Amino acid sequence: MVNLPRLKPDPIPQLHPVPEFLAEGELRARYEDMKAVLGVPWMGVVTMCFAHYRAFYDAFWQGARALCASRDFTDACRSLRRLVEDKVSTLEPAPLRQRLVQIGYAERELRDIDESIEIFSDGNFPYLLLATLARLVLEGGELKAAQGIAVQTTPAPPRAAGTLVLVEYHHADASTRLVYDDLKKVLGLPFLNTDYRALARWPSYFALAWADLLPRLKRSEYEALVAEIHEAAVSAVRALPNYGNLRGETLRLAARSGAPEGEVLSVVRLFQWLLPGLATNVAFFRAQLR
Repeated sequence: MVNLPRLKPDPIPQLHPVPEFLAEGELRARYEDMKAVLGVPWMGVVTMCFAHYRAFYDAFWQGARALCASRDFTDACRSLRRLVEDKVSTLEPAPLRQRLVQIGYAERELRDIDESIEIFSDGNFPYLLLATLARLVLEGGELKAAQGIAVQTTPAPPRAAGTLVLVEYHHADASTRLVYDDLKKVLGLPFLNTDYRALARWPSYFALAWADLLPRLKRSEYEALVAEIHEAAVSAVRALPNYGNLRGETLRLAARSGAPEGEVLSVVRLFQWLLPGLATNVAFFRAQLR
């Protein structure tokens, strides 16, 4: 059995995401199909980075699509979400809702924040499983044989609907840029995930939420929870059936065809490392407002 320890690449690879607004033709259609199948309203940075390696991205989605449209995949996502939300209380998130009311937040604004958090609370797990699946197969593992496809009984609705307004670094005011800089430094990442850029739409809220999370990132309970989510994602992927006939040799050949040896795997490892932490952070933000 291929071992998949929690692993952050060193050095961190250069990333070349293909944003949605630059995707055209067949790639745009593939983006829209992926969002529809995963039931999410945004393309994650992880899959936009995969799309830079077009042969790899196409082969991966062709092999993973049927699985992602199955009840097995949906159930695995829900199980991971329950795990992180049940255990995030060990980090003791401080209540934030009343503090926001006191500084002037209206109930409508709080509902908007709740809705944005819900998008990521549900939508990060398909991306975590995809990154874990890609790493497993690239490193020599295979999915178990499929006996029969467990299709959705009805077309999968979006797990969470809504419109995301992203505050890019060049949009942000000085105080939000400081939060962004701190976030990247603490997390050891050269970029900002969509989740943070969406929640920074409310700068005073995001600054408070991050300030409350920051000291927890250094606690042993935090790393233990993140490691548990990593292991749960690996176990979940190992148990999934190979509905789309995804083959390791095909995917490894596609990865080598458009990039130097090991480059695609390094990118995959980066996201498979960071997504358990991102899911934990979003669960923490959600718990702050409960």
